[in-house]
Amino acid sequence: MTKTLLSFGHGYSAQALSTLLVPQGWTIYGTTRSADRFDALKAQGITPILWNDDHILSALEKSDHILSSVAPTAEGDPVLKACHTSIANAVPNLRWVGYLSTTGVYGDRNGGWVDENSDLRPETERGHRRVEAERAWQQIPALPLHIFRLAGIYGPGRGPFAKVRNGTAQRIIKPGQVFSRIHVDDIAQVLAASIANPNPTSIYNVCDDDPAPPQDVIGYAAELLGVAPPPEVAFKDAELSPMARSFYAENKRVSNARIKDELGITLKYPDFRSGLANMLAENSD
Repeated sequence: MTKTLLSFGHGYSAQALSTLLVPQGWTIYGTTRSADRFDALKAQGITPILWNDDHILSALEKSDHILSSVAPTAEGDPVLKACHTSIANAVPNLRWVGYLSTTGVYGDRNGGWVDENSDLRPETERGHRRVEAERAWQQIPALPLHIFRLAGIYGPGRGPFAKVRNGTAQRIIKPGQVFSRIHVDDIAQVLAASIANPNPTSIYNVCDDDPAPPQDVIGYAAELLGVAPPPEVAFKDAELSPMARSFYAENKRVSNARIKDELGITLKYPDFRSGLANMLAENSD
């Protein structure tokens, strides 16, 4: 194994993975749409490539691992639209391919549980696009594909503390509503474990052990900061963007048993409380 990864859309989750792989001697090519990010990526040990540049094909020829974090659009999956033939031609050299999807493919379950064998019932446009993108990747013959359905991502720079501090946080109450979450460091360890033990065609839900109401997260962040929790706001009265409001249309609990059973994962942050406490202790909120 040459330990070379081509990371399409080298963003938040992919950067967390690279912090595990680079010290192990991996070569990582990361695509970005902005040349302004080159210096930051280089500082992390990443070889940056401008999206859709000819250098992508050269990097693909040198890689035996691929990770795609790129969200689909109304026109389909941007990576496959640009590189489908090249990826298909590279199959003989590929040991592992990861596609980061979302638990949104399951749709609303009225608070019930889903696992990787549950049928897909997307209800949002984003969810439908993800289902189509998953299937497009699955249709490439002999591709050693692994699909990771991520719950709501949080971690350094993506926590609730700033909004609690500046008074913009809301404890939105929608009775019975829960969300599954995952700390970015746990995403990284799941991906690394899969890379170490490839099992092509596998699908993994990536989430913690504690699907919880969103108001509990805000309330605990306030408790950690030693401030009064924001007042409760009924969902119907909350000021939310259309995208934020759409998240509340889906209510489900997501099982993570497979990442534990098949990949041997012990979560660093099995619930939002441990994750938030660590973020605050490390001043990484």
